[in-house]
Amino acid sequence: MNGMTIGQYYPVNSRIHRLDPRVKLVAAFIYITMLFLVKNFWGYLFAAFFVSLTIYASKVPIIYMLRGLKNIIFIITFMLVMNIFFTKGERVLFSIWKISVTMEGLILSARMAVRLILLVVGTSILTLTTSPIQLTDGIEYLLKPFKRFGVPAHEIAMMMSIALRFIPTLVEELDKIMKAQKARGADFDTGGLIRKAKSLIPLLVPLFISAFRRADELAMAMEARCYRGDYNRTRMKEMKLYPYDYRFMAVVGAFCIAVIGSRFV
Repeated sequence: MNGMTIGQYYPVNSRIHRLDPRVKLVAAFIYITMLFLVKNFWGYLFAAFFVSLTIYASKVPIIYMLRGLKNIIFIITFMLVMNIFFTKGERVLFSIWKISVTMEGLILSARMAVRLILLVVGTSILTLTTSPIQLTDGIEYLLKPFKRFGVPAHEIAMMMSIALRFIPTLVEELDKIMKAQKARGADFDTGGLIRKAKSLIPLLVPLFISAFRRADELAMAMEARCYRGDYNRTRMKEMKLYPYDYRFMAVVGAFCIAVIGSRFV
């Protein structure tokens, strides 16, 4: 739980932190799209190089960045096992009873694991280098063209930003509740699947109560400050693109060309 990085902001003065939030949002969307277009080793190598370069420019410690991977170890392990033992192929390495391990299954498992790791690390950079206020402004600006179709751009951006902001808070709250329940003799580790599921009820009930209480306090605080959404709202800081924003988008464009070109290698 302490390794949760999504939704947290790491304040430091770096080139990535100074980028326009719209540029970072578009770059994150392009990066995710490119990851699903990768087909071979070279594509993953380009993606890993792009992520490493971005992490280096962001000045966020790599140890802090990799902490977020601890939360998906179970998902990666489950995915590896399912793909290794249940993917059919022509090159059979060995068989266990009726289950065969194929070279195609190993390759597919490795690709999906690397893709998931790059996806988590790459998207974590967005929230670690962008404050919730900047993220809200960037999302709202990108959703502005949909206002003519009745889409509440400001409200959607605000809800997404609040949700990201409260992920670490709720995780910390869950950790406190779990420690308090263990101090009272609760056991969350032993027993079968049904018993473990039932043991989660003493955690979920106070967690939901705490979440609703925080939501009510936040709503009252926003009303006390005369928050009225996007109605006649002005901005203290107007977003403006600078030369380093264009240079970063050029790097993203080069990354796209490299990934697309690797598909033909």
